[in-house]
Amino acid sequence: MEYHIGVRTNQLAEAEKRCGARVAHCRWASGTLIKRLSMHPIVDFIKKELKRTSDQATAIGMQKYMKTDQPFYGVKTPVRKKIYKAATRAYPINSRKEYEDIIEELWGGPFREEMYQALEVAQNTRAFHGTESLPLYEKMIHSSPNWDTLDWLATRVIGSLIIEDRRLESKLIEWSESGNFWVRRASLLAHLKHKDETNFNLLAETILKLAHEEEFFIRKAIGWVLREYSYTNPRWVIEFVTNHQETLSSLSKREAMKHINKLGGCRT
Repeated sequence: MEYHIGVRTNQLAEAEKRCGARVAHCRWASGTLIKRLSMHPIVDFIKKELKRTSDQATAIGMQKYMKTDQPFYGVKTPVRKKIYKAATRAYPINSRKEYEDIIEELWGGPFREEMYQALEVAQNTRAFHGTESLPLYEKMIHSSPNWDTLDWLATRVIGSLIIEDRRLESKLIEWSESGNFWVRRASLLAHLKHKDETNFNLLAETILKLAHEEEFFIRKAIGWVLREYSYTNPRWVIEFVTNHQETLSSLSKREAMKHINKLGGCRT
């Protein structure tokens, strides 16, 4: 079952019709809707505010940009973040179960901005963002529909956990061998913000494992993570790219060297 939406008002009407007035939760996952009969107050608040601030023209543009059939409310990031902050002020999250239930309800919503709000909760609820919720984060990685949600999860939600507990690097190795290329992308991007705490041996191993792939989003991720690490260790990146000229794609090499080339190839 999919949403094929052409007009903003139809997006709302269709989603509500499919969910029903008494159904609180519709999961977008491989075209299947799973309905739940409960809704946390914070989820109800967020959904109502997203609907209230929705914009038809913006929604259509967002949907086209992401090349998806999943509907959008058309709520831009600054407004969406204000809604999230207001919701968490009004309804503080007091337990891990509550934290995970809220994330699951929002992640399963029919609109993309509801998934974004799930990620806000996952990332910013500091008391409960942690390795204990890794099984939930991993489910989200495996059900992420595109780069917008996947990259947020890998870099902002999961990346910091790897630093806290290096045993979780075994998950990155596992993800690098997944049949889902978005999951493989996550195995690269989880390193993105590690700076001088980067496990460059694991990063190099993962890059070389995936470098043969022709998938654009894998090649782009390889270049992106190398470019980000070049801010911390440009010499390592130069040597890595030089030593693997024949293995890395042109896209990956070009992205990797962007910052270094701006500095005139500085090796310091």
